[in-house]
Amino acid sequence: MSVTQSTASDIDIDLGKLFSSLARNWLRILVVALAIAGLVFVMAWMATPHYKAETRLLIETRESVFTRPDATGDNQPILDEEGVTSQVEVISSTDILKRVARQLNLSKLPEFDSAANLSLPARLLVIAGLKSDPTEVPPDERVLKAFREKLTVYRVERSRVIVIEFSSEDPKLAAAVPNAIADAYLAVSRDAKLASNSDATEWLEPEIADLSKRVKEAEARVADFRAKSDLLIGQNNSVLATQQLSELSTELSRVRAGRAASEANAQSMRRALEKGGSLDALPEVMSSPLIQRLRERQVQLKSDIADLSTTLLENHPRIRALKSQLTDLDAQMVVEARNILKGIVTEVQTAMLRETQLTADLNQLKAASARAGEQEVELRALERDAASQRQLLESYMTRYREAASRQDRNYLPVDARVFSRAIAPSEPYFPKIVPMVGAAFIGSLLIMAVITLLQELFSGRAMRAAPGARFEPVEQVKMPVVNAQADDDSDAPAPVAPDGESVGPDWITDEIGIVRAAEKLIAEGTMRAVFVSPQGDEAAAAAVMVAREVSDAGLRVLLLDLTTGGAASQPMLDSVRFPGITNLLATGAQFNNVIHGDLYSDCHVIPIGTDDPEQAMRAADRLPIILESLTTAYDLVVIECGIIDANGIRRLVGENTEIFVSVLEPGNQVTATAEDLKAGGYQGFIMVTPAGYDAPDFPRPSRNVA
Repeated sequence: MSVTQSTASDIDIDLGKLFSSLARNWLRILVVALAIAGLVFVMAWMATPHYKAETRLLIETRESVFTRPDATGDNQPILDEEGVTSQVEVISSTDILKRVARQLNLSKLPEFDSAANLSLPARLLVIAGLKSDPTEVPPDERVLKAFREKLTVYRVERSRVIVIEFSSEDPKLAAAVPNAIADAYLAVSRDAKLASNSDATEWLEPEIADLSKRVKEAEARVADFRAKSDLLIGQNNSVLATQQLSELSTELSRVRAGRAASEANAQSMRRALEKGGSLDALPEVMSSPLIQRLRERQVQLKSDIADLSTTLLENHPRIRALKSQLTDLDAQMVVEARNILKGIVTEVQTAMLRETQLTADLNQLKAASARAGEQEVELRALERDAASQRQLLESYMTRYREAASRQDRNYLPVDARVFSRAIAPSEPYFPKIVPMVGAAFIGSLLIMAVITLLQELFSGRAMRAAPGARFEPVEQVKMPVVNAQADDDSDAPAPVAPDGESVGPDWITDEIGIVRAAEKLIAEGTMRAVFVSPQGDEAAAAAVMVAREVSDAGLRVLLLDLTTGGAASQPMLDSVRFPGITNLLATGAQFNNVIHGDLYSDCHVIPIGTDDPEQAMRAADRLPIILESLTTAYDLVVIECGIIDANGIRRLVGENTEIFVSVLEPGNQVTATAEDLKAGGYQGFIMVTPAGYDAPDFPRPSRNVA
C-alpha cells in the first residue's frame, strides 16, 4: 500500500493570507456589526425604562450620655459586624416587606403581579401545560416574590451603613419604597424596644416584691441572732468579750511587772539589812518620810557634835548625850527599813493574789471570746446574705424606675437613623442605550472577525508548504516472515549469510535504511519505537540515527538508553557519566536531572545513568510508568535495548509501539532474535540497518539543548 506523508513541519499557516481575509470581507463584517447594533438599539429603545433609588441607614447608638441607663450593662446595642449584618436580614424580612406592600398598595400595580396581565403566548403555554399557572400562587406571595426581585439590601463594607436599593418602572415608586422600608424598620425596632421594656417592667414588679420580703426576713434573722447571742459591741466596732479580753491581758501584764519589781526591791532591802549595809542606796527607804526626818535629825546631831567637839572633850556628858541620840536614830532607821520591807513583801503577796485572780478571769474571757467569735462568724454570714439581698433589691428597683419612666415618657430611641433618603431619579439606570449599542457593535465586530479567520483557516486557503518539506510516497515496508514455510511452498534454497553460515529457511526479510525507518515512524504517528540490537553495541547506532532523523523532521524525540554500557547515549553526549535511567529508577533524580540534549541534533536522551544497576532493577516495575510519562511529553520515544529477548521487552511495549531489530549484517544472532520475537508474539518487527547513512561529525551548538 502506498501512502503520501508529510511531517509535522511540512505545512505552515500563511498569516498574510489569513489576515488579508479580513480586508476582503470588511463590508460583510461591517454590515453584520451595524445590523446587530441597530437591533440592540431598537430593543433598548423599546424596552421599558427602570429607575433605581436608594436609602441609607446608619446603625449607631442613639442613647444620650445623660440618659443611658448603664454604660456597662447588657442592654447596649450590638454594633459589631455580625450585628449590622443581622440588621440587614431584619430589613429584608417578610414582615417588613408585607407591611410596606400593604402600605403602598403594591398588589394593585401590574408591575408586582404578573398574573394579572398574562400575555397571549404565556396563556397558551399555561393551557398547554408547558408553564405553571401563576394564578395558583396566592397574590401576597406573588407580590412578595416580585418585591424581593427588585429589592437589594446590603451593608457597606467596613462600615455600619446599610443601603436599601429598589428598582421600579415608576421613578416616584422607586424612591417611595426604600423610604417606606426604612421607616417600617425604625418602627419595628421601636416596637421591639417598647415590648422589651414592657416585658422587663412586668418581670421586675413581682421580683421586687419577692426581694423586699426576702430582705426583710434576712434583716430580721440578723437582729434575732444578735439578740440571742448577746453579742455586745464595744469600742471600735469589736465584740465586748474580745475587747475585755484585750484589756484584761494588758492588766495582767502590768500586775506581773509590778510584782516582779516589788520582789526585786524586797530582796535588795533584805540583803542590806542582813549584812548591815547602808540603807542610803535603797530608793524605797530613802523615799519614806520618816526616814527622811530621821536622816535630817541625824545630820543635825552630827553637826552639833562636831561643833561641841571643838570646846569639849569626848567624855563630856553633853557630847555623850548627843552620840547616844545619834545611836538611837540609827536604830530607828533600821526599824523603819524593816517596816518598809514588810510593806513591800505585803505588796508582793497582794500582787500574786491579783495575778492569780486575773489569770482565772482571763481564761474565762478566752472561752467567752471563742464562743463570741463563732457567733460573730454566723452573724456576719447572715449580714452578708441580707446585704446581698438588699443590694439586688436596690438594683432591681433602680432598673424598674428607669424602665417605668421610659415607658411613661415614651423615650425609647432606636439604634439607627436615616441619614440619606431616596429621591425620585430623573434618569433610568436601564437601558443605557449608548453603552449597550457600543458594546454590541464592538462585540459583533470581534465575533465576525473571528468567524472570518476560522473560515479562512478551515478552508485551507491560508495554508502553505513549509520550507524544505518533502512529500514522498512511502511504500509498505516488508515485515520479517518467521516460520513462513506454511505459506511458501517454493523449493528455493535458504539464504546464506556472508560468513558462510546458514541463517535458516524460516528467516526471510528485507532490510530498510535509517531514512525509511524514520519516515515510517513519522507517517504512522508511532509513539514508541523499541530497538533490539542482537549484534552488540555497534548495532545500537541504528536507534541513534533514527532518533536524530525524526528529530530533524521537527518532532520532539527522546532516546532512552537501556544498554549495559551506554552504547546508544555515549555518541550523543560524548560521555556516559551523566545521571540517567538508573538514577530515575532508584529515585535518586528527577526527570529534569536525567534528560540531556544530543550534541548533534535536537533529540533528547536519557543515558544509562550513574546509579547501581542492580538497585535500579529492583524498581523495574516503575519503568512502564516512566515510559507513559515520557510518551505524553514527546512525540516519539526511542528505546535502545541492546541484546535482549522477547520476554525482556514486555515492560517496554505499549500502545502504538513499533519494534525494530538493528542489523549490521545477516547472522545467526539476528536469526535467533527473530525466532525469539516471533515465538513471543511480536511478529510485526522490522529489520533496520545503518548502512549508507552518514552521521554528523561535529556538534551543532545552534540546536536546543535540554
